[in-house]
Amino acid sequence: MEAQDLNKPLEENDGLNSETNSENTTNEETTPQEATTADPEKETESVQEEKIAEPVEEVKPDEKSEQEEVKVTNEVESDSEEESGEKEEHVIEPVDHIMLHKNELVDRLKEVLQSYPVEKLRDEVEAIKSAFYKKHSAELEDLKRKFIESGEKEEDFKAPVDTQEIDFKKFLQQFKERKAEFNRRIEDEKASNYKAKLEVIEAIKELINRQESLNDTFQHFRELQQQWRNIGSIPQNKVHDLWETYNYHIENFYNYIKINKELRDLDLKRNHEAKIGLCEKAEKLLLEPTIVKAFKTLQKFHEQWREIGPVPRDHKEELWQRFKEATSLINKRHQAYFENLKDQLQKNLDAKSELCEKAETLSAVDLHSPKEWEAKSKELIELQTIWKTIGFAPKKDNNRIYERFRTACDTFFNKKREFFKSYKSEQATNLQLKTELCIQAEAMKESTDWKRTTDEYIKIQKRWKEIGPVPRKQSDVVWKRFRTACDAFFEHKSSFFSDKDEIQDKNLELKEALVKELGEFKPHENSEDNFKALQGFQHRWSEIGHVPIKEKDRVNQAFRALINQYFDNLKLNEYDKNVEKFRNKIENYKTADYSGDRLTQERNKIISKLKQLESDITLWENNIGFFAKSKKSEALVRDFTHKIETGKKNIKLLNKKLDMLEDMNKK
Repeated sequence: MEAQDLNKPLEENDGLNSETNSENTTNEETTPQEATTADPEKETESVQEEKIAEPVEEVKPDEKSEQEEVKVTNEVESDSEEESGEKEEHVIEPVDHIMLHKNELVDRLKEVLQSYPVEKLRDEVEAIKSAFYKKHSAELEDLKRKFIESGEKEEDFKAPVDTQEIDFKKFLQQFKERKAEFNRRIEDEKASNYKAKLEVIEAIKELINRQESLNDTFQHFRELQQQWRNIGSIPQNKVHDLWETYNYHIENFYNYIKINKELRDLDLKRNHEAKIGLCEKAEKLLLEPTIVKAFKTLQKFHEQWREIGPVPRDHKEELWQRFKEATSLINKRHQAYFENLKDQLQKNLDAKSELCEKAETLSAVDLHSPKEWEAKSKELIELQTIWKTIGFAPKKDNNRIYERFRTACDTFFNKKREFFKSYKSEQATNLQLKTELCIQAEAMKESTDWKRTTDEYIKIQKRWKEIGPVPRKQSDVVWKRFRTACDAFFEHKSSFFSDKDEIQDKNLELKEALVKELGEFKPHENSEDNFKALQGFQHRWSEIGHVPIKEKDRVNQAFRALINQYFDNLKLNEYDKNVEKFRNKIENYKTADYSGDRLTQERNKIISKLKQLESDITLWENNIGFFAKSKKSEALVRDFTHKIETGKKNIKLLNKKLDMLEDMNKK
């Protein structure tokens, strides 16, 4: 079996070699009827009354009649010939019709019509016809399905004109006409043969009226007998009566002429020699390697035996037993051949059933990657190869087991085709998504916002891994594009930080020196001078750049703790202290990563506090208006008044902080 295309289902001939159509297979489980072996000779008790009898006479109940000739149906004979591979004239070479396309089937039909006699074509034509219309029906079903899937109504579907079917029907018609003509010719021939045999009988009847010597009359009788034998078959419904009439007039002839014993003995001797020759031929058939051919030849020998006539009585039983023994041995060989054939066909069915189970298991597996499909496709192709090496199954099971295997293969390859159809669409989508990530990566590669951009690159790299494969032709191109953009940023970043590390180390030394200097600061008696000195420390601190991140919190906390402590000891009001502390805080933001975000967060926090204070002051003022008319609520009024005053001071401080933040953003 030729392997099917891995990416096609079985209907596209991606790999399955089927059996031929069941009507063309010849492995029917038939037990051939044995050639019966009974002596057809019926001889009278008197030698003078012996006659040349045809093998239609009855025998005694304890005898088997040689008339029970070898009968095997035409169908069994046809099957036997094909199964044995017997090579005879006009034997049609078998082909696998299921594997042929429709146009090849049309050509096949045309070829056999031109090359073989019509009487040999029945099984071949039926097999071709069955295979053609299976494929034709499958094509129509597929067209109809696509028609309905396109949105059309099923009842509106009309089958298109198929020129191949037109040609096919033309050749079928030629076959039918030739077959009908052949049958007519055969019937005419049988009718003519019947008429000819009637004429022979009439001629035998006339022998008793001849005026000639007995030798001449007997010679004419022999010629008429030979003429009778040479005439072909007659209509079946006239066989019995014709033989009865023939034997009747034969017997009358013998009774009339009272053939002399010498001439009779000579005739019996000639029959004896002829039957010895048939025995020898039958015995040679035991050496014939083709069993079915031997069996069919034996049937012809039985017909000849019947035609020869009687032999001397003392040799009759011995000769018949010899012929019957050879017949029995050939029958046994023939029977054993079909028994072995039956066993082999059953073994083939069992082996094919096992292959069907394996194919069905493969077709039921859910596969999710091209590699998995490729591996399982190879397994299925191997099953198809094994299928080819197995012979026919029993005729009644042959089509069924083939359809089962074909269905499993078709299911597998249909699922494979659907997977790759969806897979290609998904790959195109993945290519678009990865192209968009390339654009993002290229847009950020010159960024110096190292922290934020690094995080963004990490995100898009993670997203890249989550996206599935792209078409193979674009895979390397899009990957190189993405990697080039990522590498450009990280090389830029690496270069920057390799220089920055040295600067940050120097900045750390400067800030630690400033912290030490601040710790040694001795305030003066003049608070204003001390305030300016502390502001100077703050300005110097903010002018120093970044320090290594692992040291940032430590050194910042040390500086803020000292500077806030000095501000707390200054003889300043709370408002000024808070302003300076806030200034110190936002100055530190400038040296931190994401300083913009922190300033924004601080601004939002202040605005939120302002809104809340404004809302609270409004509420408190309303409460004062409510309690002002009552003498018992003076304490409450004073409390609300204090809250309002404190709230307004805090609003002033918060507004100042907002201004400081705005100034910071401008810088």
